[in-house]
Amino acid sequence: MHRTTIRLDDDLLVQAKELAARTNRSLTKVIEDSLREAIGRGIDTPRRRRTKFPTFGGDAMLPGVDLDRSETLRDLMDADDDSHRR
Repeated sequence: MHRTTIRLDDDLLVQAKELAARTNRSLTKVIEDSLREAIGRGIDTPRRRRTKFPTFGGDAMLPGVDLDRSETLRDLMDADDDSHRR
């Protein structure tokens, strides 16, 4: 058996502790049983349809584009829009 740390919603934790007390089980046992039941039912995340995005020719991204910083990308796009209006 391994020890692990999980993060639970506060309300869910309260409910799990209440269930453990009502059924005379440990919190660990309640969580284990709940996971086994969910896995046994085959609960799975629904598959999403794959989204295809248009791509255009080119060698790489424009200088200054950082896909992790949406505000920078937005500023570059706004600057490009402004240059086309002139």
